[in-house]
Amino acid sequence: MLAIGLRIIAIACLAVMLAAVKIAGQRGVHVVETLFYRQFLSLPLILGWLWLGPGFTSVRTARLGAHAVRATVGMAGMILNFLSVMLLPLAEATTIGFTVPIFATILSALVLKEATGIHRWTAVIVGFCGVLVIVRPDANHFPTTGLAVAIAAAMIVAVVSILVRQIGRTEATATTVFWYTVLSLPPLAIGLIFFGQAHDLFTWGLLAVVGLAGGAGQICLTGALRWAPVSVVLPMDYSSLIWATLLGWLIWDYWPGGATWAGASLIIGSGLYIAWRERIRAKAI
Repeated sequence: MLAIGLRIIAIACLAVMLAAVKIAGQRGVHVVETLFYRQFLSLPLILGWLWLGPGFTSVRTARLGAHAVRATVGMAGMILNFLSVMLLPLAEATTIGFTVPIFATILSALVLKEATGIHRWTAVIVGFCGVLVIVRPDANHFPTTGLAVAIAAAMIVAVVSILVRQIGRTEATATTVFWYTVLSLPPLAIGLIFFGQAHDLFTWGLLAVVGLAGGAGQICLTGALRWAPVSVVLPMDYSSLIWATLLGWLIWDYWPGGATWAGASLIIGSGLYIAWRERIRAKAI
């Protein structure tokens, strides 16, 4: 129950972060600037977590190159995620993000050569049908660029999940989280030189929310995995659609249409089935 509670809190924090990202983008904040403050302001939270928990010695690593690759791909994924919520309604961007397990299944089969049976391939097909229901290519309901960015973001995040799985064979979670944040800051600081701007107090407050809510969410995500396996806490991730819908309604007076709910049901069902099959496979091993 503690793990489930932490995961729900994490998802709520990340939904608030994405809403703040969208508002900040509407107020003219460049995505590179938003990313810098997301990482910079979350660093004190991560350092405090290390101090209170595993300790600073836990960040020692002999695989700095692997962490650098993970940080590079992770930043690409975060850029695309932020852009997707700027270009699409929050609920639709969140729903398309649920396709990460689908892309991760495909990558596991192609890259890691993991056995992927008919059950998981069927779930993959059902998930993509859900995407088509939301997108409705013939109707032009949403910007094509936004949809492409959201799908690309899900693909990159799936790549990150594969990289994290490989790094996790030798590295602790605290080590991965720390180096991801630290290694991403120098290039973002360089980008800030070109894209940084002066803002009013409200916009600075939004950027603070992005950093603090993002950092808190990341820590709670990690904490949840300490107290329960992935198969238990993963279904809680889909609660982000509830938060995204409520925030979209309260802030932008937007409510998703029936096609979004129908597509979301297919995508979520696909993701849950993939998670269930992973659990069955792990027990068999």
